[in-house]
Amino acid sequence: MTSTMAKPKNFEEYLISFPTKTQKIMVELRETIKKAAPDADEVISYGMPSFRQDGRLLYFAAFKNHIGFYPMITGVEAFKTKLSSYKWGKGSIQFPLQKPLPLGLITKIVKFRVKENIEKSKKSRKK
Repeated sequence: MTSTMAKPKNFEEYLISFPTKTQKIMVELRETIKKAAPDADEVISYGMPSFRQDGRLLYFAAFKNHIGFYPMITGVEAFKTKLSSYKWGKGSIQFPLQKPLPLGLITKIVKFRVKENIEKSKKSRKK
């Protein structure tokens, strides 16, 4: 997405600004997230696709050579050992466009984040 482009209002608007190959990968990622978190709401936040359920679950964004996947700090920390073949940092993972997405791992991370948010939400309601 270029800085001169207006911020997208939804996933479809975000998607059309990328090459077809990148679009296919992002659609695959989106569908994987939706299956793992069927009750999550899809929104655009910070100019990129995001999912929320009992708070922020994750974000993702396309770049020239990778998909940035942002499952918050805890989502990365919990799966550090499984992320050794990817570039990752505090709260972010880079999935190269030239490799298949690790859909099984993504599903586990999303389910972890859903469970974490639900538990956090329950604790805050008890106060």
